[in-house]
Amino acid sequence: MDAIDWLLDSDPAIRWQVMRDLTDAHESLVAAERARVAREGWGAQLLALQQPHGQWPADAPAFSPEDADAEQWWHSLGPERQGTLFPVWTSTTWSLALLMAFGVDPYSAAARYAIGLVRENVRWEHDGEPFFDGEVEPCINGRAVALGAYFGVDVAPVVERLLGEQMADGGWNCEQENGSTRGSFHTTIDVLEGLLAYERAAGSAPELAKAQHRGQEYLLERRMFRRLSTGQVIDHDRKTDSPATWTQFSYPTFWHYDVLRGLDYLRAADATPDDRVGEAIDLVRSKRDADGRWPLENPHPGELYFAIDDGDGQPSRWNTLRAMRVLRWHEQTKTKP
Repeated sequence: MDAIDWLLDSDPAIRWQVMRDLTDAHESLVAAERARVAREGWGAQLLALQQPHGQWPADAPAFSPEDADAEQWWHSLGPERQGTLFPVWTSTTWSLALLMAFGVDPYSAAARYAIGLVRENVRWEHDGEPFFDGEVEPCINGRAVALGAYFGVDVAPVVERLLGEQMADGGWNCEQENGSTRGSFHTTIDVLEGLLAYERAAGSAPELAKAQHRGQEYLLERRMFRRLSTGQVIDHDRKTDSPATWTQFSYPTFWHYDVLRGLDYLRAADATPDDRVGEAIDLVRSKRDADGRWPLENPHPGELYFAIDDGDGQPSRWNTLRAMRVLRWHEQTKTKP
């Protein structure tokens, strides 16, 4: 079975994206397959897990809109296991992020109902802010913008805040409020993905395009994974010579940056690749196996409701889909006149 057929032998969440991005199927066929996400497979399973008070996970406490003890972003931690607090990826933010990644139709009845519950009930832990109003950290606000824009919620005030918080180097950093003056890859990719989703929903504007271009330059100037100051690979432990996690392709990525996530953003933004992505593209090519598939690497520890890949080191449909469309974008875009 070739890689395309293998990808199509999967959940509707993957199939419709393969049809759109890799096979150039007719729009009507893509739309029909996408509509299945809310009714079948992973998308339907995740929608069914939302609680009547609007939150995921199943053991979340019921609370009223006046309560401030609410959504806990990535600071949520589950039970202690072997002396380590285990992250939980079953919160409202990450559940909505997965629904967005699955491509659930935001205007389907199931999605509209789910988003209505979130708007009415879910608050941030910071100061009880309504979910789609964001809070104070750019990383969180970038995700809130992405989700709000995708699901048809007005997030313009959060976008304005993010535009005003872009740093001199073109990036963003969640530690800005604590005095940081340099961008962070993790925060920058969250904000860029949010601004792109907003641009798609609300239309482009000069200040929005400028901010995205500066953010893209932040990534490109660093060759997608190298320090601007030294050229060294970021996130590489020189003492133990352990591989940099940014050169390993995880999925879901959650708040973590890696090279494939960065490249897939550039592809989605229809950026024109130049020589500065060459090393990153070569890295993607190097991970393809003899069957034309890419493995899951460095899965971020924590609890999920259900598996959407076969496990660490196994061929990954999500990584294969994203890698194939990144390579296709690179080949097709660089040959444009």
